[in-house]
Amino acid sequence: MKRLFTSESVSEGHPDKVSDQISDAILDAMLAQDPQSRVAVETLVTTGLAVISGEVTTKAYVDVQEVTRGVIREIGYTKPAYRFDADSCGILVSIHTQSPDIAQGVDSDETKAQGAGDQGMMFGYAIKETEQLMPLSIQLSHDLVRELAAIRKTTSLMPYLAPDAKSQVTIEYDGNGKPKRVDTIVLSTQHDEDVDQAQIRADVVKHLLPRVIPAGMMDAATILHVNPTGKFVVGGPHGDTGLTGRKIIVDTYGGHGAHGGGAFSGKDPSKVDRSAAYAARHIAKNLVAAGLAERALVQLAYAIGVAEPVSIAVNTYGSGVKSDVELAAMVAKEFDCTPAGIVKRFDLKRPMYRQTAAYGHFGRPEFPWEQLDFVSKLA
Repeated sequence: MKRLFTSESVSEGHPDKVSDQISDAILDAMLAQDPQSRVAVETLVTTGLAVISGEVTTKAYVDVQEVTRGVIREIGYTKPAYRFDADSCGILVSIHTQSPDIAQGVDSDETKAQGAGDQGMMFGYAIKETEQLMPLSIQLSHDLVRELAAIRKTTSLMPYLAPDAKSQVTIEYDGNGKPKRVDTIVLSTQHDEDVDQAQIRADVVKHLLPRVIPAGMMDAATILHVNPTGKFVVGGPHGDTGLTGRKIIVDTYGGHGAHGGGAFSGKDPSKVDRSAAYAARHIAKNLVAAGLAERALVQLAYAIGVAEPVSIAVNTYGSGVKSDVELAAMVAKEFDCTPAGIVKRFDLKRPMYRQTAAYGHFGRPEFPWEQLDFVSKLA
């Protein structure tokens, strides 16, 4: 029996991703004025409405409504027919200051190091399946919806496209655990009324798949589902309510490895849910790139208000050139995993988060946690 594994992604116009991008755009706007901003912003979007709430401590002044409308406009929700558009949607804002009970554990001074903004465990993963050291199924899923958005925004090849879309890719593995072929692709894309579904499928085959799927990975037996319900006109926040932080597996490794449960978007880097997940990916990627393992899962765990992680664990699934315990000790020695150390290593107190909020936080070379700058220290 063949071994299959499936991952999914969603486009920037998916309602949950609209929410993530609004939350991170607000974070960026605050960090641009005050790098010490403490931000935890959540967004809900639905028919004709965006609701922004959360806890913020900052010296910045940000016009939250204008930032929100700007994000919605850039994504492409500009038509009244979408029932959610940048110019006419209502925006409700309810933001208050961060709890002083949390702040006293996170604030630092000359006598006390910055503690973690919460308890919890964060995971990072890397595998030699792609150039990016990401699992192939999630990498292709991201590439499909990212390229579909590029076709929508920059070409006239598929003029009926609307912002909402989802992808799913199933990879077949050989007996040695290596990707063999693409078994199934599922693509659902929002479209204008009165477009023939056969035309959408033909355009996907002609214009989208050749740009994304590696040569030789598809064959006559590959299954392709395009808009399998038969219609996708009602989409975006009008079709489904969106919430910040609801696509955590899309954001990470597509179901490979593990996930600690914490979402990323809308959170400043004092929240280890975000910053330590970036650090764990950086560690895992450098371990694999250094030739110490074929794949690696790194776990970091924290106590709120405490600087040093309570544990560091490495799992190489039997592929490591050293034991997992030895590799964990190496990680503890070479990487500063305190919140302040992570923030400094990646320069995280700057506006950079909106771009992370769609198409995955990992496997993209523009992000500092993707750099292979520790390979020489580990090899």
